Amino acid sequence: MNRPKVIVLAASSDIGAHLTEHFLRGGAEVVGTYRNLSPGVEKLAKSGARLFPLDVTSGEQVKSFAEKLKDRAFSWNILISAPGLLAPIGRFFSLDFDEWEKTVIVNSTAQLRVLHAVYGHRDPLSVSKVVFFAGGGTNSPFDSYSAYCIGKTVLLKMTELLDSEYPELQASIIGTGWVNTKIHRQTLSAGDAAGKNLNRTMEFLEKEGAGSSLEDVAECVEWCLSSPRSAVGGRNFSLVHDPWRSADLIRDLEADRDRYKLRRKT
Repeated sequence: MNRPKVIVLAASSDIGAHLTEHFLRGGAEVVGTYRNLSPGVEKLAKSGARLFPLDVTSGEQVKSFAEKLKDRAFSWNILISAPGLLAPIGRFFSLDFDEWEKTVIVNSTAQLRVLHAVYGHRDPLSVSKVVFFAGGGTNSPFDSYSAYCIGKTVLLKMTELLDSEYPELQASIIGTGWVNTKIHRQTLSAGDAAGKNLNRTMEFLEKEGAGSSLEDVAECVEWCLSSPRSAVGGRNFSLVHDPWRSADLIRDLEADRDRYKLRRKT
């Protein structure tokens, strides 16, 4: 079996860093991106990841990143997209619209820009696998987090579109539930503007072992990558609520093409 070649966008995030380490331990060749150099990024580089600075909202930087992959003949077969931004947090009309729009872009089209740029550098001999991450508000309002919610919802639908348009891609998106990562600092900084989610976040962070672990996330990602495209392609999975560890789920998904997708309920 060929050595997996993995791109991890936002390898400097907690989830991205853990997945980078996970793939390196499994023998994969990993390219990762980061916004700012940090001890964590340096640690990943020492572990064997090839890391590149990248602002996913910059068209020029994205183009340059794709050219660097081409120059190094890096033909990827797995892409993990882990950027995520909560702020600005607050009720919609209380927010600066430009800041709101920037967050929508970071959580959606900026990630798609990177995929679009590197698509031509994927391994042509196999189905290339893409995993995005969803956020809160998929099935109900997520008050005070509209930019985050809207951006992630764009990724949900784009996952289905990629599955429909490109049989050579296997795209899935995972909602991780609560994971104790540094992204929650943005809620704490927002204070009362976060509404009821401020107390929920504080209680979660104070409770040891609460929520999904980073290893749970890695296991769910591996499940998506190892499952047949006919079952997981174009789907939105909940790490917490879906029985993805059950062998029966693959059969059920292949029997119902609308399951775990955005649909109007009648």
